Amino acid sequence: MNATSKNFVQRNTVFAWLVLATCVLLLIPLVAMQFTAEVHWGPLDFAIMGLLIFVTGCLFVLLARKLAGKYWLVSAVLLVVCFLYVWAELAVGIFNSMAS
Repeated sequence: MNATSKNFVQRNTVFAWLVLATCVLLLIPLVAMQFTAEVHWGPLDFAIMGLLIFVTGCLFVLLARKLAGKYWLVSAVLLVVCFLYVWAELAVGIFNSMAS
């Protein structure tokens, strides 16, 4: 991993960037709600998704600070898989409904 990425992850300002990225990502459903009735999120939906995105980003930063650069991709992929699992479960309960 190059020195620039390593330095960026080590700075505490990375968490401010995570907050900004989370807010920008939450603008997608907010804008979609203005144009279509098929997207209807409530305040709790925005809060949970914001928390999920922010916590996933924070976990990656904390892992990247502890792991060598060559393991960053593996940790990112694992976190994305966990994120998608939780997101799908919260959205439609697809995995939990198959067990019953």
